Amino acid sequence: MAERYARRDAAGDAARYSLFDAAALQAQQERLRATVALWRAHGWRDLQGRRLLELGCGAGGNLLDLLRLGAEAPLLSGIELLPERCAAARAVLPSALRLIEGDALLAEVQAQSQDAVLAFTVFSSLLDDAVQQRLAEAMWRWVRPGGGVLWYDFCVDNPRNADVRGVPLARVRALFPKARCELRRVTLAPPIARAALRLHAGLPALVNVLAPLRTHRLCWLVKTN
Repeated sequence: MAERYARRDAAGDAARYSLFDAAALQAQQERLRATVALWRAHGWRDLQGRRLLELGCGAGGNLLDLLRLGAEAPLLSGIELLPERCAAARAVLPSALRLIEGDALLAEVQAQSQDAVLAFTVFSSLLDDAVQQRLAEAMWRWVRPGGGVLWYDFCVDNPRNADVRGVPLARVRALFPKARCELRRVTLAPPIARAALRLHAGLPALVNVLAPLRTHRLCWLVKTN
């Protein structure tokens, strides 16, 4: 994974995923609303007292969102493979929040210690099925009964990027066979979102009502016992 990320255009990624990019901002806000809706349906009314861990936390954007939703920094953790991204996260996140740099399969996380483990666009970058399976088993082990895994990832292939592959719903269910799955189809296909933006700022929101044009799934995979 480190080798594949090293081939990427870091400056291009920063611009593409910046929240000053209207398409990226819409996707982030839609995903956040869907996350809150899934958790509210699960019976959560806030994040007070909940232990949450993000796998592949990058520069910390999703952890910042959790803090804005009311999560407590001492109960939050992030795991990031790439040292430069971990350093970027450390620079913006509270010192009380635990960051673990390195391979998640080697991370010291206590079994059944987390109310939720998040994995956003992680598994689409893992091209080895066996590694996917081991990582899913580790995540499931970390979740306590009544909690779950919050999954967000491509459900279709990206023909322009051979370093990622879409993860169909059947694969998600196979990775977490004991989970009860609640899901949302989200995120207007980025090329469509950018093309629509060039025509009118409000057009992506209108086009996004067409579910077949959404390229990602947000799944709340509940551990019932």
